[in-house]
Amino acid sequence: MKYALVTGATGGLGGEVAKALAAQGWFVFAAGRSEKALENIENNTPCHALKLDITDQASIDAALETVKETTDHLDALINFSGVQKMASLIEGDVEIVQSMIDVNLMGMVRMNKTFFPLVKAVNGRIINCSSECGWMTPQPFNGPYTLSKYAVEAYNESLRRELMFLDIPVIKVQPGSFKTAMHGSTTASFDKLIGETNWYRDVLETMKVMMQLELKMANDPKYLVEAVLEAVSTDKPKQNYRVKNSPILGMVELVPSNLLDKMYKGILKSKKVSNIMAKISEKITD
Repeated sequence: MKYALVTGATGGLGGEVAKALAAQGWFVFAAGRSEKALENIENNTPCHALKLDITDQASIDAALETVKETTDHLDALINFSGVQKMASLIEGDVEIVQSMIDVNLMGMVRMNKTFFPLVKAVNGRIINCSSECGWMTPQPFNGPYTLSKYAVEAYNESLRRELMFLDIPVIKVQPGSFKTAMHGSTTASFDKLIGETNWYRDVLETMKVMMQLELKMANDPKYLVEAVLEAVSTDKPKQNYRVKNSPILGMVELVPSNLLDKMYKGILKSKKVSNIMAKISEKITD
């Protein structure tokens, strides 16, 4: 029997990964905070629900003791907990940045440190979920999320080069846009941003339509699940799995920084573009 712990398993991509592993015969601890979601996991999936708040060390310690009642090792520790909010770095609350770092980065740091003895017991592997935003050029008003994922990238590389001396693989996953509940929270945070801004309303209205188009092209989670299943099962996993990253944003990487700034400003401040986007928005919402 192989054992895995998946954070962020009460929704989104983490939940899909947990169910897929369990379907392949793994004993899966599906971890999350939502009592209702955990009850659903326990009653309707082959996974084992685990109450866990990755922002609270006491909660993590308690979860460790619960896991140790069942097993003395983990073949895979899979970190998929994450939050995303669109926010201004100047007009927005500083706490938004703090909370994203606490969940997206520090939660991962806490989990890997606390559960490492169980991974080390069988030279298992650690999988850390980053994002396409972790390597792509930052977009305006996505700063808090992007900087948290840039930090995850640095953390993952450093941890991999530390644990390679112990023959423990550290694998990074960089998902693009997938159809999950996170899309709803992203849209809600964008609407909140538009409602509260004093300086950027026209720019944000244009950006919102672009974001809606991107979300409509979101991918089926099955592609991400396939990548993670390979990462946990193959004898020679890749260091990095990029899964369905945006080809449009990928092309942006080829544009010099100073030219890209001019493009963003020219497009997002253009009245003509704004009018076109307004018409597109009407069709999207019809």
